[in-house]
Amino acid sequence: MRKNSAKNLRINGEVCRELSMIVRELKDPRIALMTTVTDAFVAPDLKTCKVYISVLGSEEEEARTMEGIESAKGYIRRELAMRLNLRNTPELTFIADRSIERGVMMSKKIDEVIKNDESCHTDENPAEI
Repeated sequence: MRKNSAKNLRINGEVCRELSMIVRELKDPRIALMTTVTDAFVAPDLKTCKVYISVLGSEEEEARTMEGIESAKGYIRRELAMRLNLRNTPELTFIADRSIERGVMMSKKIDEVIKNDESCHTDENPAEI
């Protein structure tokens, strides 16, 4: 199976959706309420899966959440096997995803540059307006 085949993309989507529901159902107090599975990439041989987790909160909350998810890795994999009918249940690797945080930071920086640019233009030519 090719890496970006239709079947692999469909499996990635199903695994991501199921993992998202499983993580929401976890009762570990270390896991933050605003935890999201942003993406899952299953290897073509269905042996491994990289799961990207986004946590809305502080770095401490993110670290505690990742610790809680790592400790529940066996339970999550078993639940995934029960919910999905795959030949092999992939070994899960959880990775903290900070792309949303970076996007918000870049958006703020762009807004600051636009604000500074507008203030420079209005200060230069007050008579032309």
